[in-house]
Amino acid sequence: MVRPPRPLAFLVGSRSSEENTAAGIYGIIVGAAVMAASHASSSVAVIVAVLVTLVVYWGAERYARIVARRIHSGRRRQPHELRPELTTGWAMVSASFLPLAVLVAARLLGAELSTAVLWALGCSTVLLGLAGWEVGRDGRLSPGERWASAATAAAFGGALIVLKILLH
Repeated sequence: MVRPPRPLAFLVGSRSSEENTAAGIYGIIVGAAVMAASHASSSVAVIVAVLVTLVVYWGAERYARIVARRIHSGRRRQPHELRPELTTGWAMVSASFLPLAVLVAARLLGAELSTAVLWALGCSTVLLGLAGWEVGRDGRLSPGERWASAATAAAFGGALIVLKILLH
């Protein structure tokens, strides 16, 4: 049986894993939060703020996992054991690429920065809604449960849109 493509596959690449999917969803939320709270005066500054924040979060998360494994295993990790730790979870950063592309496109089409950011936040909200919808893939949830899951996930983005409007 051929399965239809997953709508969020572009977030985590062809080798999707539970951890990469979670990292991608988290990256969308964090990236949107940075955009919502940003008082930057240019789209370049917003993009840099989002990407630097996500790279720091990714690095901190990877570091915390390496340290926790060392604490719990009681031994030094070999270099070949570190490689998987350092090459996982990059979806936390790459998940922000589509919302940032929407921001750039809106600016190129003449939108004010605040409007372009709202469009990017809207894109993030749609992606989160799709993630919520994916929870019910393969018949695990009823249609009503899938809609509830999608609405709950999209509510994170909606809350950040409200925050952006209230802050600016």
